[in-house]
Parts: sequence; C-alpha cells; structure tokens
Amino acid sequence: MTERTMRSASRRAQHELSEKEDAVFGGRVSANTLADLSGELYSVAQLLVGQPRLRRTLGDPATSPDARAGLAEQLLSGKIGKQALELVKAAVEQRWSTPWDLTDAIEGAADDALFAAAEKNGALDAVEDELFRFERILDGQSEASSLLDEASVPAERRLTLLDALVEGKVGAVTLELLHHAVTSQRKRSVTLAIDDLLEKAALRRHRSVARVTSAVELSDEQRTRLSAVLSEIYGREISVRTALDPAVRGGLIVRVGDEVIDGSVATRLAQARSAIAG
Repeated sequence: MTERTMRSASRRAQHELSEKEDAVFGGRVSANTLADLSGELYSVAQLLVGQPRLRRTLGDPATSPDARAGLAEQLLSGKIGKQALELVKAAVEQRWSTPWDLTDAIEGAADDALFAAAEKNGALDAVEDELFRFERILDGQSEASSLLDEASVPAERRLTLLDALVEGKVGAVTLELLHHAVTSQRKRSVTLAIDDLLEKAALRRHRSVARVTSAVELSDEQRTRLSAVLSEIYGREISVRTALDPAVRGGLIVRVGDEVIDGSVATRLAQARSAIAG
C-alpha cells in the first residue's frame, strides 16, 4: 500500500517509521547488511499475514505502545537482527488505522532496505530501469502476467516463470524485489507492485518518474529535453524512463502517476478514423 492510499492515522505512522528507516539505512551499514535486513523484515510481514491474532494484537491502538513493542521483542528477539527488531518495534509503537496497514508498512520497510542497498552500491538508477523494462515485458505478455498473479499457482512455479522472464536482464536487488512482489500475499498484482516500487525509488530522490513509450529509441539529448519540459510542467523533478513499442508508430505516450499524455500516431489515427466513421 502506498502512503497516498492510507488513512490519516496510518499516514502519520508511516511518516514516523520512515524517519526511523532513514536513521537505520543511512548509517554505517553495508549494502549486504541491508539486503539481509530486508529479508528479515519480509519474514516478519509474512508472519503477520499468517497469524491474524498476532497481527491484531500488535496493531491494536487500544493497548500501550510500550506493551506492543515489548511483545514484539519477546517474540522476535534472537530470531532477527538488532536493526530489524528496532524497525519492527518502531512500527508497532505507531498508531495504525488497521493492523493490515502495520503489516504493509513492515513489508514496505523491507522494500526500502533493498532500495537503500542499491543506493549504497550506486545502482538505484539501474534498479529503476530494470523494474520499468520488466513492467513493459509484462504489458506485452498478458498470459505471463496473469500466471504471476494467480494465487492458485504454486509459488515455486510462479518464481520459475519469473526467473525465466528476467534471466540475464536484472541485478540481484531487482530480482529480490520482483521475487517478493510475486510471492507476497499483500500484493494485488505484479504490475501494480512494480508501480509502487517505481514510486518508492523516485521518492528516495525527491522526484517523480515519467514512463515514456515510443516507437523508436530516444537519444540522450531527447530524454534530457523531455525531462526538462515535464519537470517544468509538473513543478518538480521528473526522471524519464523509456521503453519501445512499435505499435505506437510515432510520437510518444507519457505516463506520470495516474495521468497519461497520449501523443502517439496510433492514437491520432484511431481518432481520425472514428471521426470519419461518425
């Protein structure tokens, strides 16, 4: 769940947790440690998904924050690392609108830890590109996308399909993010999960992402100019991610968040045919 879809109590809680994340991830911690931390947080989120009573207890705003944090420490101490436990305790101390928001926040912290690992390795741009390009692969393979989303298909089979689709195309951080997006019971679909991940990656550098589809590859100069134009339009820095689709024929399709600017030749031709038929 992204922060924009949370209710007010959870938005405030997410803000507090994000500050704690920044303190942990921005410290003297290696990329490998952050990757391990991410795995531990994913495991805690999975535990809460599978244990409804525990999830409700840790997310119950009627109990004291200290009591909830104490219970988390009692259950998890020695099973996860010190930094992961600090983040889990920070999460359960907050007041969430629903226990599910708590679960999603811990899962989101695991995603953030992987992005922080990529950032420390200077690979955040590469991760963004890989996520975007995989999203485009799924756009062109609806059957594969449906299989990856199908909860009745065993997780092992879905992961095998995913690995075949991305073999040689993504690095370790992107692969781990996608693995979790496919197997998590809290992700509505892989495509929506990738959208959320791209938004997270952009927010780490206080910018937004424009997903641009064109019939031919844009030059570096064209991407730079397009980024500048979009940044001026939206009043914030816009990072451009491009993908090819011959079906657009010419022009561009630009998506920034939920807004789509369709300047493709294919769409203009379709509009012309519709006008003539009318």
